[in-house]
Amino acid sequence: MRMIFKKIYLTQRFFIVFFLIVTLFMVSYFFEDLLGVAKIIFSLYLTVFLFDIVLLFGNKKGIDATRILPKKLSNGDQNSIDITVRNHYQFPLQLRLIDELPIQFQIRDFEIKTVLHKAKEKSLTYHLRPTERGEYHFGKLNSYVSSPLRLVERKQQFCDTATVPNYPSFLQLKKFEFIAFNNKLKNYGLKKIRRIGHTLEFEQVKEYVSGDDIRNINWKATAKQNHLMVNQYQDEKSQPVYSIIDTGRVMKMPFEQLSLLDHAINATLVISNIVLKKHDKTGMFTFSKTIENRVRAQKRKSQMHLILETLYTIKTNFVESDFSRLHIDIKRSITQRSLLLLFTNFETLDALHRQLPYLQSIAKTHLLVVIFFENTELQASLLKPAKNTQQIFEKTIAEKFVYEKKMIVNELQKHGIQTILTAPENLTINTINKYLEIKARGLL
Repeated sequence: MRMIFKKIYLTQRFFIVFFLIVTLFMVSYFFEDLLGVAKIIFSLYLTVFLFDIVLLFGNKKGIDATRILPKKLSNGDQNSIDITVRNHYQFPLQLRLIDELPIQFQIRDFEIKTVLHKAKEKSLTYHLRPTERGEYHFGKLNSYVSSPLRLVERKQQFCDTATVPNYPSFLQLKKFEFIAFNNKLKNYGLKKIRRIGHTLEFEQVKEYVSGDDIRNINWKATAKQNHLMVNQYQDEKSQPVYSIIDTGRVMKMPFEQLSLLDHAINATLVISNIVLKKHDKTGMFTFSKTIENRVRAQKRKSQMHLILETLYTIKTNFVESDFSRLHIDIKRSITQRSLLLLFTNFETLDALHRQLPYLQSIAKTHLLVVIFFENTELQASLLKPAKNTQQIFEKTIAEKFVYEKKMIVNELQKHGIQTILTAPENLTINTINKYLEIKARGLL
């Protein structure tokens, strides 16, 4: 009996009706004829209330509910959580579901309301967008059901507590793999570049068509076939591609609730997968004061799993990154010419000039691509009309910072360093674009 009382919850309708009956008793103090009516109504109300309790608790099963959690969450993406509910009553129910969500979401008013038809099953889905890597702890799934009378709710709890890890965005990995290899690049802002050069790997002899390099004409095959034949070459494979992630304090800046570091981590996961699919070797490491989380560039089946697990543990260091140490480590540990995708951020020309000698030295032996970020909030402020002196001043400062970003790009390109200046949300697309462009032009 004590357990039953703990599961009884009074509804808003119960208190409204009860308040009206109390009001009727108060009015009967002045009009005595109403006292008998009030007593009859209260007796009927008490009977209906008890009957509602019997309806809900007369069925031992009540309802069944199952919550289906993914094995892991995808950072920065909408993740689906499925719930299946079955009604064992022979009448329709009003259902409220309250899931005990992880504290990282800070959602305190989560509730799903629906109607369950008699003896029927229903599937429900809601979505969560995590923005921090790590473990997410889900609590119990609480259900509150009421009969058509809706005076009382019966509480039931389902599903054990569960812990789900939140990994870098593997959903983006699948999405961009699909579009990169299914001729849908233009739909997503990706350029499809015709390969006009060749490398050392011979592919086949084919008939000459307009636009082919005449230097590749195969004269022996031409003599045999009695028309022009050319040698066709394909991109050299198994070239090393490293993603280098700056974990210093400049990468802590948030955009769309994700830090620049998390944007870089998501892009690294996707580009690593594309590189492997293009038959190159992929690797990664991070740097700030020291070089950490090193994964050597290889082309093996387990490489993506190793990179994913490494990216999961990366955290921001609240220090200024040491580019001199990065330069020394690259010189010692990466002996073969490689494509280096450096994810960092520069806000001022002075910040770039302090690190430029090290970037120039790296670019002498490797193909270096420096990837840094536009401040999208400054860009948005430039579009707003200035209405007073304060707003004019703020807009002028914003224009100065936006212009300085463009100057940083020009400074890097002047020293022969490939550059990507991108909004955080377009980071993955632009990184894939640059990689495909480098492969197509045979720069590596």
